Amino acid sequence: MDTSGLIRQLEIDLERFRALVAGISDEQARWRPDSQAWSLLEIVCHLHDEERLDFRLRIEAILNHPGEEVPPIDPEGWVSEHHYNERDLQAELDGFIAERQKSTAWLKSLEAPDWVATYQAPWGRLRAGDIFAGWLAHDLLHMRQLLEHHWAYLNRQCTPYSTMYGGEW
Repeated sequence: MDTSGLIRQLEIDLERFRALVAGISDEQARWRPDSQAWSLLEIVCHLHDEERLDFRLRIEAILNHPGEEVPPIDPEGWVSEHHYNERDLQAELDGFIAERQKSTAWLKSLEAPDWVATYQAPWGRLRAGDIFAGWLAHDLLHMRQLLEHHWAYLNRQCTPYSTMYGGEW
C-alpha cells in the first residue's frame, strides 16, 4: 500500500469536497431530493463527524490501543440526533477541513504503521489498512452523492425543460 500516495489522495479529496459545495445557496444546501435522501448540508455534516469520530479514531485505536473497545458510531442516527440540516454549511465545511488537515498531519507523523493490525468489529475482523482503504472509498462515495444531489437540483431548477440534450446521467 502506497501510504504517502493515499494520504495525498485524502488531501486532494478535501479540495474536491470544497469545490463541490462552493457557491451553494442556503436553500440548495438544505434541500433533499426525496424523503430518504440527505441534503447537501447533511452530507457535509456527516463528513465532519466521520472525520473526527470514525476513521482517524479507529485507526489510532487499532495501532496504539489494540484490544480496547472503540466508541460506537451511528452515522444514520446522527443526521437527526445532531440536527444536521439546521446547521451552517460554511461552519461545517470549515470544521471538516480542519479535521481532515489534522488527519493527514497525523497520518504523515506515523512511523512504520502496522496496517495489518486488527480490530474485532461486530461484523468481523478489520485491519487498520482496511479502515484506511475504506476512508478513501468513503470520500468517493460521498463525492458521488454530492454530484447526484447537484444533478437532481439542476433538474428541479430547469423544469419544465429537460437536461437530456446534455447527456444521460
